[in-house]
Amino acid sequence: VQLVESGGGLVQPGGSLRLSCAASGLTFGDYAVAWFRQAPEKDRELVSHISASGRNTIYADSVKGRFTLSRDNAKSTAYLQMNSLKPEDTAVYYCAARRWGALYGPNEYNYWGPGTQVTVSS
Repeated sequence: VQLVESGGGLVQPGGSLRLSCAASGLTFGDYAVAWFRQAPEKDRELVSHISASGRNTIYADSVKGRFTLSRDNAKSTAYLQMNSLKPEDTAVYYCAARRWGALYGPNEYNYWGPGTQVTVSS
């Protein structure tokens, strides 16, 4: 199983980025997907989670109304659209997947990508 993130980079405050998570080696439509982020000297935190079907999503309060998580099961890819970015969104963003689970901590996810850096700065 492999998850690969892409789309990170440097953006000015108020700008937008779209992160992608491409999966291989698994039946993507059977897995829920989440994005986490980790800033220096901080714990890894959940940004958003989408169910295997795509019908249900949850968001951290800090990103509600600015970020949108979606998925295309035919392409085995999930997308995190990030708008109105703030300096406090600066972090390494990780894609994660799991087949089963009811909680949303990092330990609940079986597969992880290597991460992509997002830096919001003027």
